Amino acid sequence: MAANNYTKYDEDFKKSPVSLHQNGKTQSQLCKEYGVSQSAPGKWVKQYSTVEMDDGNVLTAKQVKELQKRNAQLEEENLILKKAIAIFTPHSKNGQTPSTNFVFSMTYAHYAVF
Repeated sequence: MAANNYTKYDEDFKKSPVSLHQNGKTQSQLCKEYGVSQSAPGKWVKQYSTVEMDDGNVLTAKQVKELQKRNAQLEEENLILKKAIAIFTPHSKNGQTPSTNFVFSMTYAHYAVF
């Protein structure tokens, strides 16, 4: 049975070179200084880098990815609702748009199913 030839580093250890990288150190310098593989700092930078929002909140790359996934899900639900409204909206002969109450009730009918 082959031995697993990698070292598992804790989060604090990984965050330290990420911080140094954000302050200008190169990945090559970090590899030499911390004695890690060439690919490790790049992975850690992707994983632990942060983004400061306009409102002062700080998000990790993982949180940004989760928000992107949730946004895509909401966009898909929105598209489904728009298609449902288009299907179930009665077409008027004089080109008027459907009543607001009908659109409102169709939008919330989707959530009543769950």
